[in-house]
Amino acid sequence: MRTFTRALIVVAALGVTATAHATSDDTNGYNEIARGDYAAAEKLLTQEMKQFPADADLAINLAAVYVHQGRLSEARALYNDVMSRPNDLLDLAADKSMWSHDLAAAGLARIGRFQVTAR
Repeated sequence: MRTFTRALIVVAALGVTATAHATSDDTNGYNEIARGDYAAAEKLLTQEMKQFPADADLAINLAAVYVHQGRLSEARALYNDVMSRPNDLLDLAADKSMWSHDLAAAGLARIGRFQVTAR
């Protein structure tokens, strides 16, 4: 399992971009998301999730990418997947941490505000 002390989480689900210590090993899409390069972030995160399917930071960041791309059902599925796993404490920025379930719940709430009914 990956070390979460170096995790860089993009909290797009909260409408906030979290910043953290830059590392030379950016494998969670933070830099790509921060640049707004969602296609590159999606590619990187999809590859990383194949190796580390249980990493909540990867799933949360990929869900954030999907929200930015308007792919709400895919984002919802990832957030729900995070909620079904053990609750992990994830490091954000500047000595801040959040539980993976709290981040996923915030993402789900944000998606809920985007929902509209169709007739």
